[in-house]
Amino acid sequence: MSRTLICFAVSCWALLFTAGLLCTQTAEGSLVNEEVKRTVDLSTHLAKITTEVLLSNPGRSTVNSFVVALEPELAPHLAFIGVTASGQEEKDGSLELKETSLKGQSGKFFEVQLLSGLAGGSKLRLQVETVLSHVLRPFPTHITQAERQLVVFQGNHYLYSPYLTTSQTTRVRLASKNVESYTKLGNPSKSDEIIEFGPFQDIPPFSQDPMKIHYENNSPFLTISSITRTIEVSHWGNIAVEETIDLRHTGAFLKGPFSRYDYQRQSDSGISSIKSFKTILPASAQDVYYRDEIGNISTSHLLVLEDAVEVEVRPRFPLFGGWKTHYIIGYNLPSYEYLYTLGDQYALKMRLVDHVYDDQVIDHLTVKIILPEGARNIHLDTPYQIDREPDQLHYTYLDTFGRPVLVATKSNLVEQHIQDVVIHYTFNKILMLQEPLLVVGAFYIMFFTVIIYVRLDFSITKDPAAEVRMKVASITEQVLTLVNKRLGLYRHMNDVVNRYKQSRDTGALNGGRKTMEAEHRTLTNDISSLQARLKVEGSDLADKVAEVQKLDSQVKELVCRSCQEAERLVAGKVKKEAYIENEKSLASKRQELINRIDSLLDAL
Repeated sequence: MSRTLICFAVSCWALLFTAGLLCTQTAEGSLVNEEVKRTVDLSTHLAKITTEVLLSNPGRSTVNSFVVALEPELAPHLAFIGVTASGQEEKDGSLELKETSLKGQSGKFFEVQLLSGLAGGSKLRLQVETVLSHVLRPFPTHITQAERQLVVFQGNHYLYSPYLTTSQTTRVRLASKNVESYTKLGNPSKSDEIIEFGPFQDIPPFSQDPMKIHYENNSPFLTISSITRTIEVSHWGNIAVEETIDLRHTGAFLKGPFSRYDYQRQSDSGISSIKSFKTILPASAQDVYYRDEIGNISTSHLLVLEDAVEVEVRPRFPLFGGWKTHYIIGYNLPSYEYLYTLGDQYALKMRLVDHVYDDQVIDHLTVKIILPEGARNIHLDTPYQIDREPDQLHYTYLDTFGRPVLVATKSNLVEQHIQDVVIHYTFNKILMLQEPLLVVGAFYIMFFTVIIYVRLDFSITKDPAAEVRMKVASITEQVLTLVNKRLGLYRHMNDVVNRYKQSRDTGALNGGRKTMEAEHRTLTNDISSLQARLKVEGSDLADKVAEVQKLDSQVKELVCRSCQEAERLVAGKVKKEAYIENEKSLASKRQELINRIDSLLDAL
């Protein structure tokens, strides 16, 4: 009986305290979260929390802002937060957030400005989107290739808010229906991969109750450790984009050896590993390349769609927990789609970061925007806070004083950060003539120098040895030409013999033989005279020419024997089989001699 009385007294005290707190807040014009619906999406390696709130102003004065809070345990993992409200849309549909602090409270707080104030007694329905990175912790931290990945999420059952919450429900969406354990506050219900908590009533401000879920999650735990994005702008119609990316698998570490055989044979082997992912490039991207330190990675695939270019990035090896890779991807874009001009005023509108893979996480981003040489009065507009580094200078071909480079950095980015930035600058269009004039001037100086060098003799004395070498080279070239012509006579004589065997025209054979004899005699005499000139110049090439002459006489003798054998065949003095055998022997000897002549000619 006494225990019942004590419980009744405590309940009455709690009701009186809550009512007093509500009255106090109402009197001071504070806000109340009348209805809260939280959706916690844990189906990927990110924690995406969407909170729908019916915000009420029970006071009399108009409120122009409200505060959104995040628990101190989750604050270091915050990658993105955005607030939208019905009837309060800006250009991008979101409200302006400004980080602030509350006296005596820990965590991260953002003051949200309303475009039109919330009058006393009015209500406003708003939605808060929060993305947390690296909040899912693999447990166990090491798994084998055949095991599935289990992770732990630790959060808050309640909405962490500086305002009283009248009613709240929480729905958690998991990556699978396999759940090891989860907290049981309020007798939650579970259906497949959905866990529903609540409804919870009259939750005081800044309430916290640990929510812990241990479940199976084999989605790609892929993280970009660092990415350097270089954008080079040219006023000649092109924008070159190159991204240098370091990737790592931040899931459970691989325990034990990796078996390529099991990985290819069993579909569930290494289920949490990453074979490939899809990078989305702009629709006008062209000249796409994908490589690493070794070279081009040919396992990638490119698919051109109507509104984008899809690149299937497949590393050289699958990524398991703790593994990492490094690669470079680049492409060109037409500048007319991103560069706007009005007189000497230019505006470049491009994404600060692009889509690398679904549900991407970027630990550190560095963006380098290289503007044309001569750009000045540079101003950068960004949709969110970034860190500007000191500007740099970049030198390429035909640059004189360097191109200005804007350098910006930011940490902990997700897909919601894929937004446009605008770079305004001034550029005098007369400077576009600088590079063509430099090219013309360089060619003019080069040609003028060559003309002077060729027409003037800068040597003090003549070089007899050089002159001898030039004479020998000229004579050798003439020898080669004459020898090749003489070998052509033999090929022509072979054709005459073949026609004679068919037509049996003795006159044609004798005429061809006489022609060959006359031309051969002339060519041989010319070669002999050139040989004599080589001897006069003291060149050792004269001996090789003499050897060519000896071999040629043997070739001629074999050609004459072929003519005689053909005459004997036509006259019926030798059988066809014997003729074929003799002709094959003569052709073999002739070819051997010609090969020796060719080798001597190569040595000249």
